[in-house]
Amino acid sequence: MSTQPSSSEHSTEHAAQHSAAAASAAAHAGPSLIVRRRIDASAAKVYAAWTQAAQLMRWMHPLDTICLHAEADVRVGGRFRVIMRSPDGEEHDASGTYLEVVPEAKLVFTWAWRSAPERESRVTVVLRADGPTTEVMLRHERFVDEATRDGHREGWSSALDRLVELFE
Repeated sequence: MSTQPSSSEHSTEHAAQHSAAAASAAAHAGPSLIVRRRIDASAAKVYAAWTQAAQLMRWMHPLDTICLHAEADVRVGGRFRVIMRSPDGEEHDASGTYLEVVPEAKLVFTWAWRSAPERESRVTVVLRADGPTTEVMLRHERFVDEATRDGHREGWSSALDRLVELFE
């Protein structure tokens, strides 16, 4: 007598595993946001602003904060870090790992605050050259909840406004 499951038992088991995996992925996905900006600069210049620490310090922080430190080892598996200070003197330390790097076109990286490293999320930045300008599309996903997403939307919106101003 065979101990292998029948074809229908195997199909049912596979479907249950697939369904559980899909439910887990959906639960892991969490809320997300998209922010877009058009920048009066080439994709090469905008990419440099995303990948050079000295330039990151000039724009990668909300309007009411200052950037104290930035580092970027832009390669798959490389890390970035940005430390900001808010008006009340509190420091906010974000870091992550580059998952995908396509020069002048795309960056994908993890994002986590030092104060909550277990809440890692993911950021995708797509640069699309359009004549003398570049469209930036930032997607930040896998937030733990809507409140966290909304706070990041405000932060990214003001940071990307600074990026636009960098090239005005």
